[in-house]
Formats: sequence, structure tokens, C-alpha cells
Amino acid sequence: MPATLEPPPAHTRWLPRHRKSVGLARDALRKYLVPNSEHLLDVAELVLSELVTNAVVHARVSPGSRIAVHFELVCGHLRIEVHDASSEKPVIRRTAGPDDLSGRGLCLVEALSVEWGCAPRPEGIGKIVWALVGPEGGTR
Repeated sequence: MPATLEPPPAHTRWLPRHRKSVGLARDALRKYLVPNSEHLLDVAELVLSELVTNAVVHARVSPGSRIAVHFELVCGHLRIEVHDASSEKPVIRRTAGPDDLSGRGLCLVEALSVEWGCAPRPEGIGKIVWALVGPEGGTR
């Protein structure tokens, strides 16, 4: 009988609110998923990249604020969370034109995730934007 692999414990990493943190978050995700859940990696990296980019670019917070990424495998699905100090909820822009350089990130998150959402942080300041990535793909 093959051994059943236990999922790794949840992982949280704090990062500076800087564009370089997108790559650092992807590196942390790769280390978390490989080798046990590599089949989720491509979609998870894209979803994580979009959520971290939104926290870095759009969250209106004081200088020096940090963001956190949190990963947890639950029942074959990966829950990705990005925590930031802004209470502004993300809004999907459905009007990005063919020549626009941005405005598609949350549409990609919506299309690739089983589900996603936003909630206030239990610590009181800011929000958590989360997405659930699974082997069955996105909702669209």
C-alpha cells in the first residue's frame, strides 16, 4: 500500500511592499508546493502573482507597510492569502481595453481560481484577499 503524504503545514511569509516581492512570493510558493503538489504550481503562481501585485501597486498604505503571503493545502486545494494594511476591497475592472497595460489581474484570478474573495483581517487593520486553487481549474 502506498504511503499517504501529509500536506505540509501552513506557511506565512512577510514581505516588503515592493515590486520585487512578487518574485519572492513565487519562490516561497515553489518551495511550499514542490515536490508534493507540483500539479497546482503553474496556476497558483499566476494567481499569487496577481494578488501580490495588487497589494503592492494598489493598496494605499503608509510607507514601510509590509504584506504577508499565506499558503495552506486543504483537501487537495491550495488556499492562497495575501494580507495588506489597506481596507479598500479589490474591484474587478471589466473594461480593460486591448491596448491597456493593466486591469486584467482580478479577471485572471477569477477565471483560474475555484473561488476567491476578500475579508477584513482579524487583527483589525487591512484585508485578506484569498483564492482557492484546485486541480479542477477555475470557475469559468
